[in-house]
Amino acid sequence: MSPAIPRKPRPDRPRTDKTRTDKTRTDRPSPPRARRAPGADALSFDEVVSGAFDEAQSQAPEAVAEPARRVLAPEAESPKLHKVLAQAGLGSRVEMEQLIVQGRLSVNGEPAHVGQRIQHGDQIRLDGKPLRLRLEPPAPRVLAYHKPAGEVVTHDDPQNRPTVFRRLPRLHQGKWQSVGRLDLNTEGLLLFTNAGELANRLMHPSFGLQREYAVRVLGAISNEERQRLLDGVQLEDGPAQFQSIEDGGGEGANCWYRVTIGEGRNREVRRLFEAVGHAVSRLIRIRYGAVVLPRGLPRGAWIELGERDVQRLAQAAGVRTPRARAPREDAAAPATARRRHGPGPKSPPPKASVPRRRDDVSPMRGRASGGQPDPMKTSQGYIGHDAVQRQRREGGKGPAKPPRPQGRRPRG
Repeated sequence: MSPAIPRKPRPDRPRTDKTRTDKTRTDRPSPPRARRAPGADALSFDEVVSGAFDEAQSQAPEAVAEPARRVLAPEAESPKLHKVLAQAGLGSRVEMEQLIVQGRLSVNGEPAHVGQRIQHGDQIRLDGKPLRLRLEPPAPRVLAYHKPAGEVVTHDDPQNRPTVFRRLPRLHQGKWQSVGRLDLNTEGLLLFTNAGELANRLMHPSFGLQREYAVRVLGAISNEERQRLLDGVQLEDGPAQFQSIEDGGGEGANCWYRVTIGEGRNREVRRLFEAVGHAVSRLIRIRYGAVVLPRGLPRGAWIELGERDVQRLAQAAGVRTPRARAPREDAAAPATARRRHGPGPKSPPPKASVPRRRDDVSPMRGRASGGQPDPMKTSQGYIGHDAVQRQRREGGKGPAKPPRPQGRRPRG
């Protein structure tokens, strides 16, 4: 064996007292720390073999696991929470999602999350108070309202003007939603429904729903102005155009026109005519999609469409709706009356509210003069033109009459 090499003695260093107080530590400035070499914090192979790695992992605190969220399959019996709350009339879907984000809703004692689905037997609470909700949506209802000039389409008006909702019947569940809007001075057809999905589909711009108006303007439009309105006019919020323009006659300086448009921007019809130098003195909407203004419906009155009309409207809009009962044929009531009371005078055939035009090339899907399809044209024609006469034949009360204005008493 080789002899041991003696070590060189190290110079004596002043030994520091490890038991010094914190005061002595803070008195002296600490020397700057040396930078660690790259890879110094990396796990070494020796630590794994010696077992130090396993020991450090066992002493590390365990990560807190988030509570598992219950996820239900998208079935008809498990709708989304914000949709059920909206159809119950508590607010819009966006407002219900905000309540969920704020943590004000709970399902079975746990905070609800956005997009959560619920099922029968779940306990839903809002701010700690239990809610009684129906998971299945109510049967869809549609009202056709003849809006007069001077009413606004809003639930709450800060100027306290008369609104269209004050005349509508009350709902036990949900609330009436207007399908589109009409400005203060515009009259005519306005649809209401309690089905949010149907209302959204009828109002969505991508659906290309046709609106038809009867317009009275000051002065006749020339051929150049007519072509400009059909080709497109630049407005403040973008280009706009009519899909069709037809002459409607008139007396003196007032001229009537029948126009169709494929969108519902604010005061769009009026602004289009004003862009070519003609002021609109009267504007009446006579058709919205496949629904026309019922014949004989007075201003300020509403009538509820029958179940068959609602099913046809929902089918044309691509919305599945539950059927409450089997539809009844329109000819059942007159036939029964004739059998009981004997043969009566022959009734004239019903007249169509909207005559067939040359641009309606197909009974299933008509086309406007601009070449764009009318997706709401059904195989049975337009909806609601004989709603008033049908209810009277079936023994109903007909349209709800508008309230009599207060002030003067009727004579006699």
